[in-house]
Amino acid sequence: MKLSVIVPMLNEAAGLAGLCEHLRPLARQGVEIILVDGDSEDGSADLAECLGFRVVRAPRGRAWQMNAGAAAASGNVLLFLHADTCLPPAAFQRLEVSVSQAHPWGRFDVRIQGRPAMLRLVAWLMNWRSRLTGIATGDQGIFMTRAAFDAVGGFPAQPLMEDIEMSSRLRCLSRPICLTDQVVTSGRRWEQRGLWRTIFLMWRLRWAYWRGTSASQLAKAYQ
Repeated sequence: MKLSVIVPMLNEAAGLAGLCEHLRPLARQGVEIILVDGDSEDGSADLAECLGFRVVRAPRGRAWQMNAGAAAASGNVLLFLHADTCLPPAAFQRLEVSVSQAHPWGRFDVRIQGRPAMLRLVAWLMNWRSRLTGIATGDQGIFMTRAAFDAVGGFPAQPLMEDIEMSSRLRCLSRPICLTDQVVTSGRRWEQRGLWRTIFLMWRLRWAYWRGTSASQLAKAYQ
């Protein structure tokens, strides 16, 4: 297995040193690391290059950035990681024994790091819902074979819910591998917007998307 880790980033200069420190041991194991900058205004791209990492420039938007990273990647397994998320220690080894032709995609369990104790319940619900529905979110570190990525045409060109739509397409190939190893993601979204407000907003947006509301309309509501 050759693994490529693709990280879309936008104005992540404040936390970039920590992200690169986290990714460096994987690079030493032969994992290809690609940071995809969506026209950051805080010098993120230049800083990442100064820290010794490969940077790809792409139009702003996670879907477009992740597709650009995949196009530049040489791995036969692709892992899409949010810039504020850390992988479990043995992620590479777990993927080596888990990903196969019969099981070409999946995700990790997630733990949300932050002050509110309620975030533990939010993470538990996310993991439970994902097992039940076969739908993964970007916070969970979605991974897939190159063949699976190509088979579904990559991430859909839409400004929101790209992870939900991608999971729905991949689910036509197989159910996801649900690894119990936990990625740790930042709870800053919940803390900045308000815990309950964010929970209700995300459920409302998901319900509207399921009912057929366009991702462009939902992106305006999210912002």
